[in-house]
Amino acid sequence: MMLGARLRRLRVAADVDRDAAAREIRRSPTRISRMELGQAGVSQNEVAALLGLYGVVDEAEQRTVLALAAQADVKGSHQSSDLVPGWFEAYLGLEEAASVVRCYEAQSIPGLLQSEDYARAIIRTAHPLASPGEIERRVRLRMARAQLVHRAEPPRIWAVLDEAAVRRRPGGAAVMAAQLAHLLALCRLPHVSVQIVPFSRGGLAATGPFTILRFAEPALPDIAYVEQLTGAAFLDRREDLDAYTTVIDHLCLQALSPTQTIRFLTGLLESPEL
Repeated sequence: MMLGARLRRLRVAADVDRDAAAREIRRSPTRISRMELGQAGVSQNEVAALLGLYGVVDEAEQRTVLALAAQADVKGSHQSSDLVPGWFEAYLGLEEAASVVRCYEAQSIPGLLQSEDYARAIIRTAHPLASPGEIERRVRLRMARAQLVHRAEPPRIWAVLDEAAVRRRPGGAAVMAAQLAHLLALCRLPHVSVQIVPFSRGGLAATGPFTILRFAEPALPDIAYVEQLTGAAFLDRREDLDAYTTVIDHLCLQALSPTQTIRFLTGLLESPEL
């Protein structure tokens, strides 16, 4: 999607229509439209030809666009058709491309912030009939996804959690203690903010868990992602985004600040009740 949006902007700036772009790479105008919408692949050779047609001579711009093409060509380690449904694979691609990930969770730690043993406990609960081998494959996929937090240019991650998410103990006290320690370490990263909404403040959000994704590419709209048991909704209408943004902004005001959250989690980790 990021590559397609960049190519569309360059084409429009160069005053080149889709027919001319299609002729340049021996494709159909429909194919150009699908490329620009992120719905069809495009090779690096095709991108290089289009850059020439669009008169892009700046070397830094060329490198940026070709790097996007190389990224788009690589299948992520999360892709496994028997484990990942199409709608979630689409979300993972958007998550990898996002510059900001804002999420609200009421019952569990978000996937990007999970430790390995905690993820294993959560996955066992969600897939009670899965074999041990399948469970481990799912854990590996989730841990590969979590590496997004540690990549060279990570997205800004801002998570709001209900207190219940850090009170529950999937896998037992030892697993939860390790998860809290892991979460505390992530909270101290400059690009990660976590806020806890304590039981003493306000109530639950009027909706279940959701994520808002923002992209560095101006041509891409924000997307609100709402997951259900057997599918998901990808919402980019302004009115939908305004509704979800209002909810998460309100939750942030109710929540402990990131600094207060670190103190809260430290106290919880040191509590003999854990």
